[in-house]
Amino acid sequence: MNLSELNKVALAMVTPGKGILAADESSGTIKKRFDAIKVESTEENRRDYREMLFRSTEAMSKYISGVILYDETIWQNAKDGTPLIKLIEQAGAVPGIKVDEGTQGLPACPGELVTVGLDKLAERLKKYYERGARFAKWRAVIDIAGRDIPSATAIHVNAHALARYAALCQAAQIVPIVEPEVLMDGDHDIDRCYDVTQHVLNTTFRELRVQRVELEGMVLKPNMAVSGKKCPKQASVEEVAEKTVRLLKECVPAAVPGIAFLSGGQSDEEATAHLNAMNRLGHLPWPLTFSYGRALQAAPQKAWSGRPENVPAGQRAFTHRAHMNALASKGEWATSLEKKAA
Repeated sequence: MNLSELNKVALAMVTPGKGILAADESSGTIKKRFDAIKVESTEENRRDYREMLFRSTEAMSKYISGVILYDETIWQNAKDGTPLIKLIEQAGAVPGIKVDEGTQGLPACPGELVTVGLDKLAERLKKYYERGARFAKWRAVIDIAGRDIPSATAIHVNAHALARYAALCQAAQIVPIVEPEVLMDGDHDIDRCYDVTQHVLNTTFRELRVQRVELEGMVLKPNMAVSGKKCPKQASVEEVAEKTVRLLKECVPAAVPGIAFLSGGQSDEEATAHLNAMNRLGHLPWPLTFSYGRALQAAPQKAWSGRPENVPAGQRAFTHRAHMNALASKGEWATSLEKKAA
């Protein structure tokens, strides 16, 4: 393992004023997105959609530092025969790959999940590296439901798997994005989210140390401290920013090159406003940026709607969202900028 090379890639992924596009939706997830815009989820349509994003020259070269791909996409070629991964490299962004194989029920823990995919991961990482991937992603899913979920078992098992994945990545000269996601689907308040996320992050970093993962060669992709979607009292932008930053300062070592948040079901503008407010607080030991999927793609998907003639409109929508989040990663975003573009 060459740690200085890993560190160089990790720092490039969190370049100030840029963030990561999560274009790694599984076949099932992208089908749901396409159903919503009445587009059939064929391999060709998925390729055309992602090619549209990767050929958005302004967005990709100015605001996107890296792209997380799905297994299908990393092997696909654009219409003119250029490998899609090459389009990403040509724009100056780092190609990455989602390597987990989804979740399954956790034995003896009803209602809880564990992420799978460690078997044969070493061989898969070797092939992805040869194809051009320089970072990877593995998502652990932690739900909050009532008093007993998440259990200490679910937190420990998922943190252990994340650390094993990260160690395998670094051995393959690939930067791991470590993504422990505490879901925002419940009716819990922001303080419950804070407490659970604190436990999850502390357990994850303990496991990373046990498995000798070099913190300088990884990127953290956490959830923000937010109220559950069904909570009657939604925390303000300022409270989310203040509590998330406090939480990260408590749990995340300064050796980590950067933090790229997931949007986790927030609306486009909410995800941008929260990131912006955190960066406005300043005095942070690491850069805070974005690794958004839906919050970057909902607008371009709608504008495109599967029609070739709508490609320019889809690219404009993508460029706008990428620009807004790039500004938020520097604390320079304002609601008025959204209205100007509308």
